[in-house]
This record gives sequence, structure tokens and C-alpha cells, in this order.
Amino acid sequence: MSRPDAFALHPWMDRFLEYILVEKGLAENSVAAYTMDLESLQRFLIRENIALEEFSSQSALLYLLHLRQSGLQNRSLARHLATLRGLFAFLVRERLMHDNPLEKLENPKLPRHLPDVLNREEVTELLARPNVHDKLGFRDRTMLELLYASGLRVSELITLRPLDVDLQTGLLRVFGKGRKERVTPMHDTARNLLEIYIQSWRPAFLPKSDFLFLNRSGKGLTRQGVWKLIKTYARKAGIRQPISPHTLRHSFATHLLEGGADLRTVQILLGHADILATEIYTHVQSSRLKSQHFQHHPRGGQESANADEPPEKDHS
Repeated sequence: MSRPDAFALHPWMDRFLEYILVEKGLAENSVAAYTMDLESLQRFLIRENIALEEFSSQSALLYLLHLRQSGLQNRSLARHLATLRGLFAFLVRERLMHDNPLEKLENPKLPRHLPDVLNREEVTELLARPNVHDKLGFRDRTMLELLYASGLRVSELITLRPLDVDLQTGLLRVFGKGRKERVTPMHDTARNLLEIYIQSWRPAFLPKSDFLFLNRSGKGLTRQGVWKLIKTYARKAGIRQPISPHTLRHSFATHLLEGGADLRTVQILLGHADILATEIYTHVQSSRLKSQHFQHHPRGGQESANADEPPEKDHS
């Protein structure tokens, strides 16, 4: 990670970045985000003439105030705090510091944003958009089906290789965040499409890469490329809400819960390390149930015309 010599991070920060890259195996874009947060901290330390070795809980409060005054909102503040927590937990673990100055500092309250999901009819419409009679359309239909069938992240989809697919058992070997490996099933429709794609259509791309899904040049697809494809097909399907590859992952989880799957199963299928990350989908489900109840219950969408009148007396 090259930086100008005029602005070098503290050696302890460099050690932490090396740790999250090499030992924790975080993706490069995640490490880049950590680097930006640490550079922000370094500038603050230099400006305030505070040594990292002497960083205290009071220093942390001053830094958060500095970030707030620079216009950062709660979500960005929480991300900076997560970086600092990781840094100082690492320094304590490495015995470079005795105490973690952020140990008793609370995260800013974040609003709970429910993920956007498609209903089943919208998913059906989206999947029907690609033209399966040419190699690009068949590739796209297979990718869309797989995203919804197995709840993959787009980064997991584009790094799949043919050897990660077991057509006989209908299982995928997936490498998630931090290169954590999991095995996830796919339904018969996705498996049949994959079999045809691998045997009949993928060779037509004249592969120059060992990735499963290829672009026109025979190389691996990018996340941005998949995102643009999904946006295009969503527009053709008449879906007006904002949509991304992650929308299909959200829809996968929500529809499983609506179908009766338990939360622990969905957690495993999504590859969530913490079940708290999966619980958001129960809120989506509850929100949908309330909406459906309000819409379809005979008294759900109407206000009582006689709400202010006393009830009639019972003369029976």
C-alpha cells in the first residue's frame, strides 16, 4: 500500500493494515477503507500533537467531535469507530498498548434501514427478461437465477469457478467475506441452467480466464458489470424501485423466511458470521405482514365512521 513519503502512517497502523490484509484476509476495497480512516486519524493526531501511544478515551471523544464538526453523519462515524476499535484491540493484543481507549465508548445510534426486496412476481418478471437464445442472454439468466437461488453476494458470484459447482449434488462452494468458505445449495432450475451454460454456452466465450461467468472477451466479469446488467433487466421488467445484485440476496432471505425457514438456516445460507446481521430480515417480514394485513383485512384500510360516537346500548 503505497503512500507519499510526506504522509506516512504510524508504524503501528501499518502493522494493523498488514494484519487485516494478510491474516484476516479482508478484501482490498475493505483494506482501502480502513486505510482512509487511519489516514484521517493520523492527520488529527498530527494537528493536535497527540502521540498514538498516548491516545486516550478523551482523545477519542475529541476525535469524534472533530469528525462530527467536519460533517460526518452517524453511519460514517460508526464506521470510523469500528476502524478505531479494530486498531486498538489489535494493539492491546500485540501488547503494544495496555488498555483499549475505546472500550467503554458507545457507538452512535443508527437508524435501522430495511433492505429493499422484490416480491415473487417481480423476481419472476426479472428472471424472464434475458434472451436465452444467445450466449450473453443465457449467461445473464443463469447468473440471475443463481443469485436468487443461493443468495450469493455479487463478489461471490463473479469469483465462482467451474470446479466450485457440483452439478450432481446441486451444491456450490462459495468463498465469502474474508475468504471464508461455505457450501450452499441451489434448486433444480438453477442447476439445469448451470449445466447447459457450462457445457454448451461457456465455451462460446473462448475462455481466457478460469472464472465461471465471462464477459465478451472471455475474461471474468466485474461487480459493476453485473450491477449494470441487473439494472437493465429490472427496467425491462418494469421494476421501478432501486435495484442492485444485493436486492436478489435480500429477496432470497426474505422469501425463505416467508416460506417457513428458520433464522439459523438463513444465517448459514447467507454466510453471516453473526445472527444479528440476519435478524434484519425478520423486520422486513414483519413489515410485509403488517402491510398485507392492512391491505386485505376487511377493516384494515378503513377508519370507523362512528369512532367518536358511543357504542349503542345492548338491549338484549
